[in-house]
Amino acid sequence: MIFDGSSTEALRGYGIDTFPEGIWYVEDGALIANPDTTNRDLVTKQRFRDFELEYEWAVDTAANSGVFFHMQEDLSMEAGNGNSPNWLDNYEIQILDDENFYDTLAVRSAGSLYDLIKPANKVLKPIGEYNKARLLHNNGHVEHWLNGKKVIEFEMNSPEMKELLNNSKFKENPNFHSYEEGHIMFQHHGQRVYFKNIRAREIN
Repeated sequence: MIFDGSSTEALRGYGIDTFPEGIWYVEDGALIANPDTTNRDLVTKQRFRDFELEYEWAVDTAANSGVFFHMQEDLSMEAGNGNSPNWLDNYEIQILDDENFYDTLAVRSAGSLYDLIKPANKVLKPIGEYNKARLLHNNGHVEHWLNGKKVIEFEMNSPEMKELLNNSKFKENPNFHSYEEGHIMFQHHGQRVYFKNIRAREIN
């Protein structure tokens, strides 16, 4: 269990050894990003290779966040654009208020593989209600499920993914998602987002 509604023992702040109290806080069984602080992402203390991750998320109006995997802590906190680090280095499962966020492209919408694959068959809960998500990585095969529907499926090293990357803004980064294991990361993008019931298990 990564987060059971009370204990944050399995999590810490990006680049630090402790949980970033005040930047993230626990209230009513939810893990919440505080918009009135500097950004600092949360990472799992445990590293994962092949895994199944389940979590629930909700957003405030116009909020933006994301879930990353196989993440390395090799960048400083200064991303240069006000966002948290690593978003240009790793696949991101997007978390977003589709209705009120200024960027309305489907490929950057909630449930998407950010800027690469738009979600199919998506059913999204209204603002303030929790969406149930499931992320699977098994030997390069990735699935993302949202509210009981599979919205994304791809093979990381397939010709199709290589073409998508070559035509994306990530094309200038030859090391994009070059690691096969690492931390799971929850993004603090400067808006209030909510997570609960975060579970992860390794797939052997």
